[in-house]
Amino acid sequence: MDPDTMREDGGDVYWRRRMSVLVAVLVVVAVVAWACSSGGSGPERASSAQSSPSATPAPDPLLAGLRTLAMGTASPSPTPSPTKTTASARPKRPGEPCAEEDLVLSLQGGRDKVYAGGIPPSFIVTLVNTGPVMCKADVGPRAMEIRITSGADRIWSTADCVSGDGTDIKELQRGVPYVHTLSWDRRRSSTDCRSTPAYALPGTYVVTARLGKLRSTKGVFHLR
Repeated sequence: MDPDTMREDGGDVYWRRRMSVLVAVLVVVAVVAWACSSGGSGPERASSAQSSPSATPAPDPLLAGLRTLAMGTASPSPTPSPTKTTASARPKRPGEPCAEEDLVLSLQGGRDKVYAGGIPPSFIVTLVNTGPVMCKADVGPRAMEIRITSGADRIWSTADCVSGDGTDIKELQRGVPYVHTLSWDRRRSSTDCRSTPAYALPGTYVVTARLGKLRSTKGVFHLR
């Protein structure tokens, strides 16, 4: 064999051996570095795991934070509220007190009318039940009040100086109006029930009918 060829083959074998040793050293260094970074040697970790088989891994803080966020932002399912039966939803029975929303109160007379001296103004008050059944209402002078005013001055009222309890319960059939007619003697009234009330002076007056929260339209009239 050629000496030069033998020299080249021997050199290649030498460098291959050197490279094999270098790769083996690098592998050992990598294994040692991995063992150190994982918190200890393999045997120590294995013995620790064997000594505490019931140990649970530490919770992932990222997962715990996500679970807390999800529980805090989740909207609770709505709780159905119990159904309440109101008086208005319950079917009405005949003879029960009338509901104000079922009543229509109106007043006639006194609209821009002029009453000469000595003529008493007269008015007609009507109350109609628009409910489904017959109901009862107090149309006494206190409950269903007719009031006359002049500006801020309270001139006369049916609720003043009423004898007895002033209660007058009427049965109101559906659609059948209760009609009440009255006249005013042109004298003032007061709650102290003076024996000789003074006459109202000539001027402009307003009359209204009231029943609870119900109010009729205003009637304007004039005394001469």
